[in-house]
Amino acid sequence: MPCLRDLDKANGEFWVSNPWSFSASGENLSAYERNGVFLNDRRGGFHNISHASGADNPGDGRSAVSWDITGDGMPELFVRQAGGGALVIYHNRFPRAHYLQLSLRGTRSNSLGVGARVECEIGGLVIRRSLFPVVNFLSQSPALLHLGLGDAATVDRLTIHWPSGEVQRFEQLAADRHLRITEGTGQLRTLSARSQLSP
Repeated sequence: MPCLRDLDKANGEFWVSNPWSFSASGENLSAYERNGVFLNDRRGGFHNISHASGADNPGDGRSAVSWDITGDGMPELFVRQAGGGALVIYHNRFPRAHYLQLSLRGTRSNSLGVGARVECEIGGLVIRRSLFPVVNFLSQSPALLHLGLGDAATVDRLTIHWPSGEVQRFEQLAADRHLRITEGTGQLRTLSARSQLSP
C-alpha cells in the first residue's frame, strides 16, 4: 500500500507498505523500548529480571511463544520481533525441575482438544491450564500443555474438562514425560520421557 502523504523524515517518520516486512525493513515501531521479563514470586508479586535474563533487547518484541526444542522438559522462549532481528530464541537456563507435557486428542470434542481445561494437583497445590494455542505476530504456539511441577515427581490427580463436557481423571502419574491423552478412552500414551533431572 502506498504512503498517503509526504513523510516528515526529519522527525523520524517512515512508511513500510507491507506490515509483515518490518523485520526486513530495519524500522522499529516502539522507538526501541526494551523488552521486559518478570518473574512470578508465587506470593502475588513479580520481579523485573529483564536485564539479568538477557531478554531486554530493543528489538520491538511483538509475540512470545514457548517450546521445548532441546527436549529436556525446560521450554525455551521464542520472541518474534519487528526490527532488531526477526526472531530471538532464549535458552532456558533456570534450575531443572519436574514437568508434565500433555497432547490431547479429542473424539467428541475437536481433534486437538482446543478449549480443554486441565487441573493438575500436586501436594495440595492445584495448577490450572487451558489449551488455547496463541496465534500472534508471525507466530503460533503449539497445541500442547506444559505443566511445571517444581519438586513433585508425581502428579496426585490430573483432571481434564473437555469442550464436549466430558471429564476424565487420572491419578498417580509419573512426572518428566510427554503424554498423549485421548478423550473418553482412558488411554495414556507416553510420547517421550526423561528418566532423571540431571542433564
